[in-house]
Amino acid sequence: MASNSISVLNALDNAKTQMYHVTAIVIAGMGFFTDAYDLFCISTVSKLLGRLYYYKPWTGGPGKLPHNINNLVIGVALVGTLTGQLVFGYLGDKLGRKKVYGLTLILMAFCAICSGLSFGYSPKAVMGTLCFFRFWLGFGIGGDYPLSATIMSEYANKKTRGAFIAAVFAMQGVGIIFAGLVSMIVSKIFLDNYGAQPFKEEHVLSSEPAADYAWRIVLMLGALPALLTYYWRMKMPETGRYTALIEGNAKQAAADMGRVLDIEIHADQEKVTQFNSSNEYKLLSHEFVVRHGRHLIGTTTTWFLLDIAFYSQNLTQKDIFPTMGLTNKAENVSALREMFETSRAMFVIALLGTFPGYWFTVAFIEKIGRFYIQLVGFFMMSVFMLIMGVQYDYLKNENHKWTFAALYGLTFFFANFGPNSTTFVLPAELFPTRVRSTCHAISAASGKAGAMIGAFGIQNYTQDGDVKKIKKAMIMLAVTNLIGFFCTFLVTETKGRSLEEISGEDGGYAEAQMTGKRPESRPDNWEEDSRKYG
Repeated sequence: MASNSISVLNALDNAKTQMYHVTAIVIAGMGFFTDAYDLFCISTVSKLLGRLYYYKPWTGGPGKLPHNINNLVIGVALVGTLTGQLVFGYLGDKLGRKKVYGLTLILMAFCAICSGLSFGYSPKAVMGTLCFFRFWLGFGIGGDYPLSATIMSEYANKKTRGAFIAAVFAMQGVGIIFAGLVSMIVSKIFLDNYGAQPFKEEHVLSSEPAADYAWRIVLMLGALPALLTYYWRMKMPETGRYTALIEGNAKQAAADMGRVLDIEIHADQEKVTQFNSSNEYKLLSHEFVVRHGRHLIGTTTTWFLLDIAFYSQNLTQKDIFPTMGLTNKAENVSALREMFETSRAMFVIALLGTFPGYWFTVAFIEKIGRFYIQLVGFFMMSVFMLIMGVQYDYLKNENHKWTFAALYGLTFFFANFGPNSTTFVLPAELFPTRVRSTCHAISAASGKAGAMIGAFGIQNYTQDGDVKKIKKAMIMLAVTNLIGFFCTFLVTETKGRSLEEISGEDGGYAEAQMTGKRPESRPDNWEEDSRKYG
């Protein structure tokens, strides 16, 4: 039975773009703004933490977080994110998207505030408190991934669905920019009022005592966007697809969607019941493996490989900037000045490289398609990282530092006008309603496992500024991206089709993908897709 025989699904797929779609993008997107701000602002303050709490006079240099503490401070939120993705993804399918959507924001806001507090004065107490609350902050952030993607995909019409989901994710780019910008502003204010001599002139007081407030303010400000969005998130109704297809209540789905979207919907209760009876298979079933196993392997592997590179770049740039001469060496500046310069470099790279890539995806995803954007993105990231790795000795010369900065920025651009956006979009479209949130969560958690390799593994190659180690890290990331290029062939193009056509819930397209037969109700590009993607 074709999905377009169910009025609520047909109405959602063909609804014209209207104000509520924009509202939903903003509500879901502010969650991602908060996510990105909270995850990436730690990179702007981690060096400051080392100078404040781990200064050892006998080393002859500024204080520095020990490798294991640095990895834990930066990486613990990623562990929490992975856990939160799996838990909230599962709950999103079992309890409904709406019921658990507000909880993620409350958790993020509470833990962002608590991240700036300390239960004690010793380095152990401060780092222990910070890591504890950043784990739970990550747990809340993790829940936002599958829920926001699933909600947006189920609200959107089929012609602009990819652009809408990508726009939600693009708020991550805005969050990264604000992480650098807020850190830069806060450090500049403190610098103007409490600035001290560079370390080489004044060893102890170069770490300004007032700086202990600066990092706390930066972390605590992450609660603000979450608090501002909470009310509107609670006003969102459950998605029509979940209400109709999972709860089996077509009448309620029609009423909810009719209230927020300017469309007329009829309740087809009998058709919904028939539809559900043919789509009751579970995630851990032979039928799921046959229908969607290849796609789940594709979404998990590509997200895993992408995040190794993407998070390695973001989390290690603070270590690479001084080596490249984009910021001053630690001994030549005070603690607050180092924080300001690191934040400024991050802000510029994010503004010119990271941010435009997200919005290029929004603009072109419905024209070029998810598949080709992801393929080209992985390939270009491999090329630029390989150039930086092989030519690192040449590029780190003072005369060529801006060439390096341009190449570094281009890898961010093609990450975001590429797999960083599409790996978020595809899992929200490829899988059936009953397990959509869970499958997105599994894919996203796989990505965070990759991010943890970046935080706990790749970061060890960059922390000491060793040129040989940084070269090796760049080349490893280039190879990682090349593997991602080939794993992209495990997923299929989804543009221009309804969610039920893509997932096979309408009884046609997925079956045709398995058997090679034409479906009764096929998309216009079915023959082209079957040749291209099998």
